[in-house]
Amino acid sequence: MVKLCVGIDTVEHLEAHRAAQRARGITGPTRHVTRMWPRREPELLNGGSLYWVIKGVIQARQTVLQLDEVIGEDGIRRCGIIMDAEIIRTEAAIRRPFQGWRYLEPADSPADLTKGTKAQDDLPPELMTALAEIGVR
Repeated sequence: MVKLCVGIDTVEHLEAHRAAQRARGITGPTRHVTRMWPRREPELLNGGSLYWVIKGVIQARQTVLQLDEVIGEDGIRRCGIIMDAEIIRTEAAIRRPFQGWRYLEPADSPADLTKGTKAQDDLPPELMTALAEIGVR
């Protein structure tokens, strides 16, 4: 599954955001609430991940652990995507803007970077996007 990481500028920013949540006492796995319930739930729960698009480029993912029903203050049923707290950096993969989330076929998923590697995060987002557009990773 692919989702825009709205309001986040870099993977470090996402990590800092998660650390700030923990500092405020929000513990346990990460939860992201979305309006629609995934129809491909079994595939998602069988080792699937939520890939984060940051500044137009997939840069990281989190493993999906479960889906929980969340009823909003407006009474509408939503889906709480429960993810492992570990943020795994991936190779850069460009994604055009979209609303909501999209499915990502395993064959189209960007590879994980070696643990501890920041690779392209040190590059400005514009350069990272340009390199991904021409196939340089």
